[in-house]
Amino acid sequence: MTLPDWNPRAALEPLRLPWLAAAGLELAVLRLDALDPLVSGNKWFKLAPHLAQAAQAGAEGVISLGGAHSNHLHALAAAGARFNFPTVGLLRGECQDTPTIRDLQHFGMTLHWLGYGGYRARHQPGFWATWLQRYPRYQPVAEGGGGLTGAQGCAGLVEMIRGQLAAIGWDDYHSLWTAAGTGTTLAGLVLGEAGRHPVIGALAVPSDHGVAEQVSAILGEAGCADQGYRLIDASRAGFARLDADLARFMLDSERDGGLTLEPLYTAKALLAIHAEAQGGRIPRGSRLVLLHTGGLQGRRALQTELLRLANYTARAVDAQG
Repeated sequence: MTLPDWNPRAALEPLRLPWLAAAGLELAVLRLDALDPLVSGNKWFKLAPHLAQAAQAGAEGVISLGGAHSNHLHALAAAGARFNFPTVGLLRGECQDTPTIRDLQHFGMTLHWLGYGGYRARHQPGFWATWLQRYPRYQPVAEGGGGLTGAQGCAGLVEMIRGQLAAIGWDDYHSLWTAAGTGTTLAGLVLGEAGRHPVIGALAVPSDHGVAEQVSAILGEAGCADQGYRLIDASRAGFARLDADLARFMLDSERDGGLTLEPLYTAKALLAIHAEAQGGRIPRGSRLVLLHTGGLQGRRALQTELLRLANYTARAVDAQG
């Protein structure tokens, strides 16, 4: 492997919605979703330091884990195809066909389905030893690119934001928001902020999924205090759980703001901001920054269900936008 010579920058763009104006709030979105047609979102920033480690170690390829709609595996496979290194994906559950899986195959990723019990064993001692016997010169990367290495790759997003404030007419902001699935990106933002602004994590998974513990562990490993952030439950009672209120909010926000969202992470984070604003927990005059963490590729398998839940028709959505 050679280290990809690619350091993309995401644009910071204002998002205007009626309820934000009514609450006296300004919101800017860091458009990680628009980073690249294939290798996009926060996943690239979590992956980049792992790829640097792989190159330094003389690895031949990269092996990692994820589900049938995994944004992480999608970004890894796309990076492998673009930068010419082989990738292996270890997948949760039984073999299935999804738009994401078809992309992984198109990108040339070698897939292994572990079943559900086999996937749960990923945290057991010796899990990687078996796979590294089969792929001895491959760099293993934890599920989602998690851990301190992935967090350090996200820390630089704070400077990316700060460097664009003047372009949108801001001199500063009051808080930085992101959806949280493993807590790696959130921990990276806390490292990047170094106490300058609070980081708010909208939990895309229930609180018992260990995000708080993961963030605390990453910050501890980095030698930082376990502070500077707050977690809000935005999971809708389960990861990947969709409901009519979320679907309508997301589609209405797309219509009013012109920003394409996805329902598992960024739409939930935006809905959490809405709930905090409606509850009077964000002072009027506040300026907020939200990460759009990408993941639009995973929406393809959910579009029909979103329209059904929102009681929208495809024709109605077309008419709105």
